[in-house]
Amino acid sequence: MGKLILFAAPSGAGKTTIVRHLLKVIDSLSFSVSATTRAKRSHEQEGVDYYFMSPDCFRQKIAAQDFVEWVEVYANQYYGTLRSEIERLWMEQRDIIFDIDVKGAMMIKAAYPKETLAIFVKPPSTQTLIDRLTARGTESAESLKKRIQRFEEELSYQNKFDYILVNDILSHTLQEAEKIVLQFIQDGYAHYERH
Repeated sequence: MGKLILFAAPSGAGKTTIVRHLLKVIDSLSFSVSATTRAKRSHEQEGVDYYFMSPDCFRQKIAAQDFVEWVEVYANQYYGTLRSEIERLWMEQRDIIFDIDVKGAMMIKAAYPKETLAIFVKPPSTQTLIDRLTARGTESAESLKKRIQRFEEELSYQNKFDYILVNDILSHTLQEAEKIVLQFIQDGYAHYERH
């Protein structure tokens, strides 16, 4: 069995940037593509960024227990990890990296406690998070407001993670993430001080 490395964070904290970097520099890693019912963004590809599906299709897969974890983030906006995705990558002898919601991360960690390293990525401040989300230009005023409201709830999970990574200076954050992940892959268990 391979390792599962979970990166969770509020939107705009930088977890996707960190995950993309790690995929480039650590050969054994493969990305776990999540399923979602949210609208596909113009730059995203089916099966690469997400498996896009309708809410009805997603609910049918929930009923069939096809997900290791799933969450309804907003009304009819679901995200989840297909069991078949983990099994496929483990069959290929890969360690799996996730860009995932905090609740989903906790569900995977509970299902695979010995194989999992859970890292919470945190912005240095709430204002930094708001600035990053605004700068992306992908959020409507309403979706920005929803994401900011979720920020406090997501922060309440941080102490349940193996490691808290503050993304202040990106180059330092990327180096620290590499060090943490490589140590976990080599040693096989999480034994880090919380930061």
